[in-house]
Amino acid sequence: MTRDEILSKIEEKYKQQEQPMDTYLEGLLHAKAINYWDYIQVDALFSLQKTRTDFPDEVIFVMYHQVTELLLKLVTHELEQATVAEGVTGSMLYEKIKRVQRYTEVAQLSFDVMREGMDPEQYNQFRHTLTPASGFQSATFREIEFYCTDMWNLVYTHKKEELKNSADIDEMFNWIYWQAAGIDRKTGKKSLTLQQFEEKYLDGFKSLAKKYQSRNLWQQFVQLPEEEKTDELIALMKDFDQTFNVKWPLVHLRTAEHYLEHGQEVKAATGGSDWKKYLHPMYQRRMFFPELLSQEELDNWGKDPL
Repeated sequence: MTRDEILSKIEEKYKQQEQPMDTYLEGLLHAKAINYWDYIQVDALFSLQKTRTDFPDEVIFVMYHQVTELLLKLVTHELEQATVAEGVTGSMLYEKIKRVQRYTEVAQLSFDVMREGMDPEQYNQFRHTLTPASGFQSATFREIEFYCTDMWNLVYTHKKEELKNSADIDEMFNWIYWQAAGIDRKTGKKSLTLQQFEEKYLDGFKSLAKKYQSRNLWQQFVQLPEEEKTDELIALMKDFDQTFNVKWPLVHLRTAEHYLEHGQEVKAATGGSDWKKYLHPMYQRRMFFPELLSQEELDNWGKDPL
């Protein structure tokens, strides 16, 4: 655009807003030039690594999880657009899912930072100061689940058929799969980890689940015209499901084994969960799009090696 065209568009913009353009232009005379460190908030970002011990590798542990949360936030950023917008098309879903698949692959591959990047002796000392906190308490991870699939897909395996297509959000939350990480199977008592998590997030989770019950990623796909449900889109959705719900949890499990089975004694997770059964996708059988899977794929869910 020419200089005159730019000025004309600026004038029209402020006219529509009923704002004095000259005041904004005068403000530009005094505004400081933007720089990278202020725009990215580098100083603030580097001030967020608060450790509980003096072990050097605890900083790695904190920063890795902060990076993971940012990756998860990128996923929710894309999923919000794909599920809130009216008139979602197959091509839009494909583009958004391709992005979230890319972010999830980065998260999966980045676990080497944890698996190979910390001294096991250091980890197994500073980890005791983290009790009862647990990565299980990542709210962003849970939000992704609500954005992606129908709630009944997130309940205990033995309850899936009974609650299939249920609209009773409260009942489904009573049986949601991640309670397995925080309930004593013998007494039914909730761990402090789970109690804290639910006190902070449960009401918000229920509101989010209700909001997306009819417009989550799966429902957006269902509502597409048949000609837009392409083989390419279906293959991408299955890849994302596999990456998020099988490959990533398996890498997490192997990382946990590396540290918690270091030495002769098998150690408990900081949140107190039966971490092997909780992390392994064969047990939880969490799937976003089971309707897209063949019987063979359903039977072998979580069994395939990385």
